[in-house]
Amino acid sequence: MASKHRRQVALRRLHESLVDLVSFTNLPRRDEELIAEAGIELDQALFRLLVGIHRYGPISVGELADRMDRDHTTVSRQVAKLAELGLVERRASPADKRVKEAMITAAGLRVTDALDAARQRLSAPVLEQWSDRDLLELERLMRRFADDLLSMSAVAKETDP
Repeated sequence: MASKHRRQVALRRLHESLVDLVSFTNLPRRDEELIAEAGIELDQALFRLLVGIHRYGPISVGELADRMDRDHTTVSRQVAKLAELGLVERRASPADKRVKEAMITAAGLRVTDALDAARQRLSAPVLEQWSDRDLLELERLMRRFADDLLSMSAVAKETDP
């Protein structure tokens, strides 16, 4: 019984940690700090979409809007702006020519690389007291948790009527 209680407490604390992390990373000033540290000039709304396209692309505007929990029309307009800036390319989906996909360009990759380097610089003070083992273990467990959630979600989609 004690083991079940410990798991319940651990799950609650894990959820609290995830809420804290998502809340922290979604603060507009965090995006501002990251953009400034990267030395790029990009609207915050476009920044988030560019990062999403980099992570999940090639991706349709509809799927990107769903992932960002934003209006399809707004995301379409913003992806068009990213294309005008030369950071993404839009092309017909190989699976369905009626669907337009966005994919990152070389210029967009340079921007996301600058953001990644800035993110590492900003997080370094937090992690400098962590051992390599602790950092690698956190990465391994976070990836496992994310993969298991995504897998469970994909299974749920497949079994929906």
